[in-house]
Amino acid sequence: MKTKYPVVPFSLIVKATDGDTEAINQIMKHYRGYLTKRSLRRMTDEFGNSHMIVDETLRGRMETKLITKILSFEIK
Repeated sequence: MKTKYPVVPFSLIVKATDGDTEAINQIMKHYRGYLTKRSLRRMTDEFGNSHMIVDETLRGRMETKLITKILSFEIK
């Protein structure tokens, strides 16, 4: 059985493509967990222990790319 995830409402997408900052923030909040998970990197400390940490640079670049794509999205 597949897990059902909530989807972003179409009306919110339309508002975000028109440049509504609240709508863009809601979409960013919707995808925040996914972007954080995708930006995890394994790091090794000075004692040789491995840890998974969030690469903030990568997460920021992905957020910027998402905002760019939202604003360039065309609805016909």
